[in-house]
Amino acid sequence: MALLKTTAFILLAALAYKFYRNQNINKLAVFEGVPDEVYDYVIIGGGSAGSVIAARLSEDTESKVLLLEAGGHYAESETFHIPLVWTVSQQTEYDWQFYTEPQTKSLVGLKDNRGVWPRGKVLGGSSILNAMQYTRGSPFDYNEWAAAGNEGWSYKDVLPYFLKAEDIQIPELVTSKYHSKGGPLAVSHGYLTQLTDVFLRAGIELGYNVTDYNGEDQEGFSIVQKTIRNGVRSSTSLEYLGRANGRDNLHISLRSFVTKIQITNKHAEGVFYIKDGRKRYVKARKEIILSAGAINSPHLLMLSGVGPKEHLDQMNIPLVANLPVGENLQDHQMLLMFSDINKPSSLTADVVTSWWTALRYYMFGDGPLSISGLDVSAFLHLDKTKQGKTFPDIQMIFLNLFLRDNIFNFNGDLEEQFLEKDGSKHGITSVICTTRPKSKGRITLRSTDPFDYPKIDAAYLTDKADVETFLGGIRIWEKLTRTKAFQELGVDINKMEKKFCSAYKFRSDGYWECMVRHVAVTVYHPSGTCKMGSVNNPTAVVDPELRVKGIKGLRVVDASVFPNVTSGNLNAPVIMVAEKAADLLRGKDTVKKFRQNLPNLRKRRH
Repeated sequence: MALLKTTAFILLAALAYKFYRNQNINKLAVFEGVPDEVYDYVIIGGGSAGSVIAARLSEDTESKVLLLEAGGHYAESETFHIPLVWTVSQQTEYDWQFYTEPQTKSLVGLKDNRGVWPRGKVLGGSSILNAMQYTRGSPFDYNEWAAAGNEGWSYKDVLPYFLKAEDIQIPELVTSKYHSKGGPLAVSHGYLTQLTDVFLRAGIELGYNVTDYNGEDQEGFSIVQKTIRNGVRSSTSLEYLGRANGRDNLHISLRSFVTKIQITNKHAEGVFYIKDGRKRYVKARKEIILSAGAINSPHLLMLSGVGPKEHLDQMNIPLVANLPVGENLQDHQMLLMFSDINKPSSLTADVVTSWWTALRYYMFGDGPLSISGLDVSAFLHLDKTKQGKTFPDIQMIFLNLFLRDNIFNFNGDLEEQFLEKDGSKHGITSVICTTRPKSKGRITLRSTDPFDYPKIDAAYLTDKADVETFLGGIRIWEKLTRTKAFQELGVDINKMEKKFCSAYKFRSDGYWECMVRHVAVTVYHPSGTCKMGSVNNPTAVVDPELRVKGIKGLRVVDASVFPNVTSGNLNAPVIMVAEKAADLLRGKDTVKKFRQNLPNLRKRRH
C-alpha cells in the first residue's frame, strides 16, 4: 500500500510539472560564472522584495544590476509551482529553517517550546513557500505609518503601487478601481469548493457583509484572493524576473551567501559573499539594497557593525552606526480550530492524491491541486462600534481541508492528540489570527559567525492583550459553529476538546487560553526589525526613503522596514514596498496613471 501511494504521488507530481511547463514558463537564465567586480546596484536577497527590485532597476538599460541569492533556482522543484502542496518545500534545502528561542508564555505544546519559522531560501524567497493569500492590509495600517512620520506611506500613497503590481483575474473585480490589470502579479479566486458558499453564508448569518477585503472595506467575509495564474503559483521570481529574462544588464548569482556589507567612513561600498566555496567581494557604484528579510536583514546589518551599541560591544563588533536593529519584531499568530463534517465536501488526502485530481490539473490546470486550500477569509472587529474607525482585531481563514502534517514542530504527544491522521475523513480547518499583536520580540546575534543563525525571541503572548484578542476571536468562531450553514455541514466543536488542557472546563476562558498558549503558532509574518521612521525617531533604523540612517548608499527593502505589521498576510505589502522602493531608487514616478484614477478614499484616522 505504501509503495502504491508513493508511486501515485510521483506520477501526480510528474503530471503536474508537465502542466507547469506547458504554460510557456521558461527557465530563467541566470548569470553563469563569477559576477563582475563592480555593479551600479547590488541587491542582497532574491526573495519577494529582491526579485521585484532587480526586475525594476534593470528596466533602466544604463544600470548594471547584480542580484545575490543564497538559495537555488525556482525551477529546481516542480512542487514550488503547484499551489496545494505549499507545505512540501518547508524544512528542505529551500527553507532557511529558522527556529525561535524557547518561549516562556507560548508554544507550550511544541518541542522545547520552540517555533519553526519557514523562510524561503530560493529565488522567489517566501513567495515560493507561502499559502498565496493576497492581502494588502487595512488602509488604517498605512495611515498610521504616515501619521508616525513616514511621509509618503499613507494608504493613498501606497495604493497606486499595489495597483501597479496587480493583474486581477477575478471577473467581478476587473472594473473595480481598487484593482488593476496588466501587472506582473496574478490575483485570482481559482477553483472553488462547495464549502466556499457555506463559509460565506455562515458569516452572513452572523450579520457580516460579503466584501472585497482588498477593496473599500476590509471588514467582512470574502473569498480568498490568491496569487495564482492558471493553476500555477504566481511567485515574484517567476512573474518579475521571468519578465526580465535575458536582460544583459541583470546578473543573478545563485548560491551566493553574503557575509558582510563593507562600510567605510559611513558609506556602504561593497559586499562580501561566498560562492563556490570561495570568499568574494563586489562593489556598488550607486547603492546596496538589503532585501534579505525580517530575520536575515537585521542579522547582516549587525554583523556589519550597524546595530545597538551595547549588543555589538558584547559581540566585539566595531560599531559603525548605533541603531535599534533587531528590535520591534512582530509576527501574527494563528490558532487552528479543526471540525469534522458529515458531508463529502472537503479535500481529503485521498482526493488530493487521486488519479482524477492529477489528470484534471494536467489537462485543465484546475481542480484541488490548483488552489492552496484557503477558501474564505474574514476580517473582524471584536467591538463592532469600531468598524470603519480602525483596523480589525482578528483575521479568520477557512480551509477546505484538515492541515494534517506536523509542519509546526508540535511535540509527539500534542501531534498525536491534535492532528488528524485519517486521510479519508472529511473536515475543515478554521484559522484564527491576531492582526495587530501587541507583543514584540527581538533578534540578536548568536555569534560573529555569519553561518550561525541569530537568536529569534518572538516574545509571543507576553502582552496579555493578545490572549484576550484570541479569546474574542474564539467566541466569534463558536457563534459561527452554531449557524445554520455550519450545522447543516455537521460541524462539531467537540473535536477541540483535548487532554492537554483537561485541567480546565471545556470552552471556558481558562481552557481556551490553555489552547492558545499550547498551539498558537506563527502565520509566517515576521516584520519590523529594521523599522522605518522619521530621521529624528530614535526607534527607527531606516528613514521614509528606506535609507539606513547615517549610512550612505545602503537601503533596506523588505518586511523588516514595517513600522507596525499590517493587518493580514504580508506578501502583497512586501511587493508594494519593493515597487515603491524601485521608484525611490530610480528617481521616477511610475504610478502617475494609477494615482490619477484612484477611487474616492474615505478619510481614515486611527
